[in-house]
Amino acid sequence: QVQLVESGGGLVQAGGSLRLSCAASGSIVSINSMAWYRQAPGKQRELVADITSDGSTNYADSVKGRFTISRDNAKNTVYLQMNSLKPEDTAVYYCLAKIMPRGFGRVLLNYWGQGTQVTVSS
Repeated sequence: QVQLVESGGGLVQAGGSLRLSCAASGSIVSINSMAWYRQAPGKQRELVADITSDGSTNYADSVKGRFTISRDNAKNTVYLQMNSLKPEDTAVYYCLAKIMPRGFGRVLLNYWGQGTQVTVSS
């Protein structure tokens, strides 16, 4: 069984910073790409940033220059450093990992974290 556990959300004033973490655990053979998504009330879930196993990154235009995604492969963990936060960044943030679990052959499955709330006050 594979689990993703997120941490680091909270309440911050506009212009502040937060760092989110998402750790994968369980019967894992390997982890391919990892990503952060967010969903604001009444809106669809959207991609914030993703990172491949070799460290290539991609960002939504709305967060470029403010957010940084990184990963520690030894810890099966992905991070999202969020700086210069804006009220419009308020959302529940979810991590997604494409994981090859043990016992399923060479199949990559999508696993989601439970979500962590980020609230930015003006």
